[in-house]
Amino acid sequence: MKKIIIFGGIIVLIFGLLALVTTMKQSEQAAGNQFGKERIHPETAKLVDDPNYQNVILPEELDETIANGGEATVYFYSSTCPYCKEATPRLVSLAEELDVDLVQYNLLEFDDGWNQYNIDSTPTVVHYENGEEVERIEGSTSNEEFTAFFEKHVIN
Repeated sequence: MKKIIIFGGIIVLIFGLLALVTTMKQSEQAAGNQFGKERIHPETAKLVDDPNYQNVILPEELDETIANGGEATVYFYSSTCPYCKEATPRLVSLAEELDVDLVQYNLLEFDDGWNQYNIDSTPTVVHYENGEEVERIEGSTSNEEFTAFFEKHVIN
């Protein structure tokens, strides 16, 4: 009986240590992240230093821009979305070429955005003017479609 208790104690201790190490690693990955959160999803942590995911807008910043009647072109994405991972490098490159300030809203980290901005799927790009939605494009479409969207709704 003593052996079972000792082995059980060792197993509990090992799991406790694993949980502690995991928590410490997640905190380390989240340290200084652009999302201002203590803990971020592991898939988001992989993108923190990726140059294609640096123009982040936080929910309160987007809310303020819209409430003040501002203009914004917002790329709603999820760190776990395979279509986003494919579309992001193309979108960021096109935005840079066309001099479009494409801000990025991570729906995995700020999931209230799904309902607040009526997002049905990712990737989604929405252009706001005067605090109102002008147009959106959903899905990982072609570069030509993204370019046409920017030229028609963003670059006037």
